Formats: sequence, C-alpha cells, structure tokens
Amino acid sequence: MSINLQFHAFAGNPLNSIPGNPLSHSAALESLNARILGNDHSSPSPNFKVLPFRNGRPLVSSTASSGEFLPIWHLGWVSLDDLRGIFENSGAPLNGDSLVYLGSSAEDDAVYWAIDVSAKVPELGTNMDMELRFVELRTLMVATDWENLKAMENLAIAGNAKALLEWHNTSQFCGHCGEKTVSKEAGRRKQCSNDSCKKRIYPRVDQVVIMLVIDRENDHVLLGTRPKFISQLWSCLSGFTEPGESLEEAVRRETWEESGIEVGEVVYHSSQPWPVGPNSIPCQLMVGFFAYAKSREITVDKKELEDARWFSREDIREALTLADYKKGQKTAASKVEQMCKGVEKSRSMAADFNVESGELAPIFVPGPFAIAHHLISSWAFSDQNVL
Repeated sequence: MSINLQFHAFAGNPLNSIPGNPLSHSAALESLNARILGNDHSSPSPNFKVLPFRNGRPLVSSTASSGEFLPIWHLGWVSLDDLRGIFENSGAPLNGDSLVYLGSSAEDDAVYWAIDVSAKVPELGTNMDMELRFVELRTLMVATDWENLKAMENLAIAGNAKALLEWHNTSQFCGHCGEKTVSKEAGRRKQCSNDSCKKRIYPRVDQVVIMLVIDRENDHVLLGTRPKFISQLWSCLSGFTEPGESLEEAVRRETWEESGIEVGEVVYHSSQPWPVGPNSIPCQLMVGFFAYAKSREITVDKKELEDARWFSREDIREALTLADYKKGQKTAASKVEQMCKGVEKSRSMAADFNVESGELAPIFVPGPFAIAHHLISSWAFSDQNVL
C-alpha cells in the first residue's frame, strides 16, 4: 500500500502563504485592538476569526456521517464579537496581547487568530447544544483524511497555532534576566519587559533528524522500536541535532549511538513540522533522510531503543499492504464526532494506532500522518511515485 501526499501532515498551511496575507503583523494587531475597544470605524471592517485552545487542544466541531460519507472535523472558529461576549460573561479581560496572529486571507476577507483559554473561560466547549469540543491534536491528526486537501490544511493551521501558543506558555520569563516577557508583533515574537535587558525571543523550533537506514547490498532497511511505546510498531531511527553539527553529521551520530551501525552517504528526503510532541518542546521540525549503511552488525542502546532489526523489502511491503490505515482514520473520525456530541470516549492513542494494522501483520509502521511512513514506503515502493 503506497500513499501519495501533496504535502506532509502539519505542512501546507494556507495562512503561511505570503500572497494570502495582505495584513502585516502590526496592522493586524492595531485593527484587532481597535475592534476589542470598540474604536474600529473602518469600512468595511475585516472579519476576525479566533481559534480557541485549552491545554493544547483546539476547539473543533464535526459534520455527522451520512450514508457512505464519514464524519469530518472542522476548526471551531469563533468571531471576535462572540469571543468578547464569552470573556465578559466569565468576568475575564480580553486584550490583543492574549491573541496570536495566524495570518489573513484576501479571498475570504478574514484575519485569523488563536487564543489559549485554559484558565479563562471554563464554559467554552461544554455547551451540549453547540457541539463544539476541545480535542487532542494527535487524535485529530489520526482522524484527518489525508486525501482531503481542506482537512489537511485545517490540521496544518491547528498545528501552527498550537506550536505558537505552547511557545508562549513556556517563554513567559526571560531566560537572561528572569523578568516577565511581553508579546510583540501580534504574538509572533516576545521581548523582555526589563528596560535594561529587552532581549528578543523568537518561537522555538527543535530540529530532529529521522532516517531510514538502508543496506544496499542486501536490500534491507533498519527499523527500531522504542521502550514503553506501542507494541509491534517499528519505525525509523531519529534524534535531536546538537549544537555545532550538520544535519548529516547528526544522522550518522544518532544511528551509531542507537544501533551501532556506521553510516556513509546521507540523502535528504523531505521535512515535516511536528507540533504534537511534549508541551515543553512546542514544535519539532522532522528532517527526513535516507542513510546508507557501511556496517551491518547491530548493537542496540537499550536506553534509546527496545530493539532494532533489519527488514527485507518484502517484509516492509507485506506490512504496508496488510495495514488498514483508512480503518484507523475512520475510527478516529467517529471518535471525534462522538466527542463533539458530548459522548466522551476515553481510549489511549495506542488503540488508535492498533486499529490501523491487520491482525495478520507481523509488524506495523506509523501511519501516513508521520514522515517515517513516507520514508519507509517510498523505499519499499521505489518503483512508484510516492512521497
């Protein structure tokens, strides 16, 4: 089973397109503050849309399934006027510095923002009649139909918003002098409030190399399993880059440290934003490579991997063929629909992964939402046009 994507999950954010952003950060913030204070007399006035988050979860709704059509989740955009009313009812202040600018679109004359309402408006997302709920981004990731361009764009917007908001939560104080930081450029950067410091702080992005290690001579690839992770899930090796090393050097070092395999040639494949890691790491950038092995004997670092093995092309093709990723997507989409209706279902992400693989599959690899899947499948089906 090969899956061809136009872009990776969390990439392809339409609000990041420069031609689609007619407003600068400063102009957008000025217009927002004027609207909040009731001083916006411009005609016509932009349409402000705000995406609320609670504890890293975006507000979403779900279109009910009908016939052969599956439920589809949608971002729970709230108008600025409605958001102001919600804040007033909760007795919480609303100001422009609490919102983060996501972008604007000339096509629909809208300006898009995100806000963290975790400790401010507890009633939002609990009204049974509205069918709007805060849902884990990982669950939405699995529930997204990768063949639906609009759904993939919504996932990218939500991922970008979460990364920015989580960065704000982890950068409330200056790392240089310890004073509080203040939002600048409509939330796209921060600055120390100490006049004698004024250190500028920019959103954090952590680079991670992820590599498919290939034994050309034997037509095998090296995959590993992580401790305390999902049973039978085999994936590419990966690791953070260190100061002063190139991406290629990081590939060779991480492969050697985790598996004892020496790598020679390193070839770039693609990259993917990954905003669904720990909250302390707001956004990782996964940089994918093919890494060609110069040795074959495996020595597993048990602190990093539970196991590592060589797999043949036939092994990988069988695993990808037996895996039912669409079933996993459908199950997660139905879960989101039930959550939006107020029917809470507590199930771990492991269950969402497990439904992706047929019972006969000896192993399974990450689904199409992960760059690891595309590194593996593009090698396994190198005779096909896959990402």
